[in-house]
Amino acid sequence: MLSPSEIEAAAEKAGVDKAGLALPKAFALGCLAGLYIGLGAAFMLIVKADGSLSFGLSSLLGGLAFSLGLFLVLAAGAELFTGNSLMAIGMLSKKYNLGQMLSRWGVVYAGNLCGSLLLALILHLAVFRSFGGGAVGEASVSVAAAKASLAPGEAFFRAILCNVLVCLAVWIGFAATSVADKFLAAAVPVVGFVACGFEHCIANMFFIPFGMLTQTALGLDAIAFAGMARTIIFTTLGNVVGGALVVACTYRFVYGGKPGV
Repeated sequence: MLSPSEIEAAAEKAGVDKAGLALPKAFALGCLAGLYIGLGAAFMLIVKADGSLSFGLSSLLGGLAFSLGLFLVLAAGAELFTGNSLMAIGMLSKKYNLGQMLSRWGVVYAGNLCGSLLLALILHLAVFRSFGGGAVGEASVSVAAAKASLAPGEAFFRAILCNVLVCLAVWIGFAATSVADKFLAAAVPVVGFVACGFEHCIANMFFIPFGMLTQTALGLDAIAFAGMARTIIFTTLGNVVGGALVVACTYRFVYGGKPGV
């Protein structure tokens, strides 16, 4: 088990590797991460489609299902914008500059968006909405409509807390030495943020577009494009604050350049 200071050093090294990654490769790995997070979100919709579950059990099982996405990112290897908030550690250590960090963030974000939208389109063409006698379609529209109707402040502050937990999952993952370790690192914090209703900008890049595609197929009109854009913008900003400022900057301040504790 690595100490917190050793994890900080590992996170710093990972940031250096990410900053040196060629942009086309960063984009490709970003696409995979968007796809993986979308798969976790689709798995979660299966749980949400079961109306017989209590609120608490649905939230708990939905979070466990969603953790598939982050587990695939950590275990298979991909570039996730929210987890890359931890690159702030290496930037503060002057291993790379702000411009390098922001350029990687931008390329990975674009890749995450493409991967999420691609999966939404594939599942739409696969008529995923028909699963469970149409219950998955109803759940997808309900989830998307709720997210697209969030006020900016709600979206922002829920996103801060979300990425605190996501980045802690990635942080703990740096200490993982086995696939099982990576699964536990991903599952516990992710179950927490999903069960609490916190907001993940990359997940929203799947949930809301897929819900919009589904509502069109079902002849509904519950989700507006403006609501989708507003939610994704404010959850992105909140995720950056939670990951880069709350987690990365705090751990860099406490453990950066210090011996193990």
